[in-house]
Amino acid sequence: MVAYSFKPMFAQQVRGLIKRQTVRAERKRHARPGEPVQLYQGMRTRNCVKLVERDPICSRVRSIEIAVTDLMPVAIVSIAIEGIPLQREEIELFCRADGFAPSCVRQFWLLGETARENMGSFWLHHHGVGRFEGVLIEWEPA
Repeated sequence: MVAYSFKPMFAQQVRGLIKRQTVRAERKRHARPGEPVQLYQGMRTRNCVKLVERDPICSRVRSIEIAVTDLMPVAIVSIAIEGIPLQREEIELFCRADGFAPSCVRQFWLLGETARENMGSFWLHHHGVGRFEGVLIEWEPA
């Protein structure tokens, strides 16, 4: 079983199974389709909280590339999943599915007009400018 930890800004969306995906850097072992995933906030801290009681099941793991620039407000230049570039509308939908809808993150420091702007600000802050290569892990309720 594989566990993933989320920042507080995503906890409510993960708990409510609204956010059913996560983008992660490559590592030795990620979840595999059909396998349960454990979803936490604050993992490896005193304040660790399991967000979903019944472990969701990994449905897909796909490669992802995200290109980021420091030219605001958009910042996300492109997203490709399994080597297939997403179109503008698909990028906005992806960013919403990943938890960056303006209505969901306004209480935090992200104040963009679109999910793409919010995700771009987040990525600039946490990853910087450049191209990120990793995996997109998706799950369904158990």
